[in-house]
Amino acid sequence: MSAKELFLEIGTEEIPAGFIPRALAEMESMMVRELAGARLSFSEIKTMATPRRLALVVKDVPAVQPDAEITATGPSIKAAYDAEGKPTKAAEGFARGQGVDVSALKTISTEKGEYLAVTKQETGRPTHELLAEILPRLVTNIPFKKSMRWGDLDARFARPIHWIVALFDGIVVPFSFGNVESGTISRGHRFMANTTFPVRDFAHYQEECERHFVIVDPERRKEIIRRESHRVAVAAGGHLLPDEELLDQIVYLVEYPSAVHGTFPAEFLKVPREVLITSMRSHQRYFSIVDEKGGLLPGFITINNTLTEDPSVVVKGNERVLRARLSDARFFFEEDQKVKLDERVEALKKVVYQQKLGTSFEKMERFRALAEGLAEQLNPAVKTQTSRAATLCKADLVSGMVGEFPEVQGVMGREYALLEGEDRNVANAIAEHYLPIQAGGELPASDIGAFVSIADKLDTICGCFGVGLIPTGAADPYALRRATIGIISIILDKDYRLSLQSMINRSLELLTAKLTRPQEQVAADVHDFFRGRFVNLLANDFAADAVDAAVSARFDDLVDIRDRIAALAAFKSHPDFEPLAGAFKRVGNIIKEGNDAPVNPALFLDPAEGCLHEAVLSAQNMVDSRVMSGEWLDALTEIATLRGPVDTFFEKVMVMADDLNVRENRLALLTGIARMFGKVADFSKLA
Repeated sequence: MSAKELFLEIGTEEIPAGFIPRALAEMESMMVRELAGARLSFSEIKTMATPRRLALVVKDVPAVQPDAEITATGPSIKAAYDAEGKPTKAAEGFARGQGVDVSALKTISTEKGEYLAVTKQETGRPTHELLAEILPRLVTNIPFKKSMRWGDLDARFARPIHWIVALFDGIVVPFSFGNVESGTISRGHRFMANTTFPVRDFAHYQEECERHFVIVDPERRKEIIRRESHRVAVAAGGHLLPDEELLDQIVYLVEYPSAVHGTFPAEFLKVPREVLITSMRSHQRYFSIVDEKGGLLPGFITINNTLTEDPSVVVKGNERVLRARLSDARFFFEEDQKVKLDERVEALKKVVYQQKLGTSFEKMERFRALAEGLAEQLNPAVKTQTSRAATLCKADLVSGMVGEFPEVQGVMGREYALLEGEDRNVANAIAEHYLPIQAGGELPASDIGAFVSIADKLDTICGCFGVGLIPTGAADPYALRRATIGIISIILDKDYRLSLQSMINRSLELLTAKLTRPQEQVAADVHDFFRGRFVNLLANDFAADAVDAAVSARFDDLVDIRDRIAALAAFKSHPDFEPLAGAFKRVGNIIKEGNDAPVNPALFLDPAEGCLHEAVLSAQNMVDSRVMSGEWLDALTEIATLRGPVDTFFEKVMVMADDLNVRENRLALLTGIARMFGKVADFSKLA
């Protein structure tokens, strides 16, 4: 059976850059599912996109769907036949639906019992026919943050569709979407080659695209942008300031990239560096240029979607727009300095943070108390600085600069604090307390910044849970998941030994007047929320069963849990691990809730009981010592010495003896072992 190539291109109006990465990922996953459902194999799937097109190619698809033996399951035997053994309407209806006589039905055994079934040979259909059904479903179901209708059509897509190329082995796969019929005709660059061209296959498509000034592969466009930006920056006497996130945006804004250098007056360099970069990056999507030491230079690089005959015209237009932006920034920077941060703190009393949770000033007072408590516990020497940083950290929210450039919140607080002569550690903490901005992002470097960051985020989480603003699977408007992961990341990075439950309780005490739900329930919900985020985060580095086992035993001190997970992961390579885990599971199954009564050696009837008891007593002190010092791998190694006595005990002793006293004593002995294991992890969770 010969293998063929499938190619699909959806041509549109310009799709927003942020929509495209997810669309490509979903196109690929949907195509994989569709092909699997149709029993069609393939060797490779590749997706590509520009602002005006989404494309997909699948290699080595068979020309005909393979034949298959299909078994359809019907009603249970009880429902299929009456008391006299005659087929019921259920059986007759199932047979009729399958196009066979009742006599062709057979009985199969399943986990739920015996059922009627029928096995049919299904002849494979031509792939071309199947694709005519698959492709319209795929186009219809590509998800976008927002979609639209156009004209008087019912079809919805990110932007109006103007053409569709759909080919299998060079032959059109016929289907329609809206008012567009699939065909062989694609189009070139909107401005540089606004013409159509026919497509034979994917290789031909790529050639024709480039001939019509379209670089369809985003990775290739990305390399061109990176290379050209670097070349232009060097030619301008500097170096490109790397910005992969900006590059990921720009790559889906252009089809044929070219880099151009522009400048701005050096006097604007008096404005804080972050403001200049943010203005160029966020508002204009310009790359910044730096000198050998990383200092910002008065220039920028913009990426055009065309080759221009006279770049100076493009440069002048961009310079004019940027100059206006930077003039605004300079104005706000100068005006903001006329109001002290302490005055801005007072202004927070008039800023509503959240209707049910009060003003930004009230929030600041709450998390300041939390931060002071963290400093008192972990680093008392910086308590005063922590309090000052917490007091000032939200002041820049009412500044003109942050009002115009929200991305520089915290950064401007730091800059204004330094200009006012605040302690540099306090100023830096003002900027750090927003960190991490995203999962895996930069964390606060100082304890001061870390304390304020944890406190601010915890107040947000507990406050939202306390008034019923709880994230759902589809929505998290207050970014509580990100805040929770941020707290966990900071604590683990700094090795802070803290009680999570105590922190949550303290935060809720400070929120008492605002809560609309029972405090105990809120505390439990927040604790569970942290647990879920912690498990997901640690599962990136450790086996899921090790994470689950450690968390199930105890979830409070996050550093302690991480260390227990690491010890478990290492211990899984120990030769005694599997038999020991098996023994623990057996112990757990026998003792159920356990019997914590003292063990009475006088009730031992078999030497194996005494041997196990002595081994437990011998290991107990060593295990307790290792646990106290956090030497979890050593604790597990000590526990492993019980393997032999435990195995012998189960070989020689019947735990559930007829004599109640003997039985309870043996259960108490096993309970002691379970409690020892449980100090490290719930071994029943280990695979």
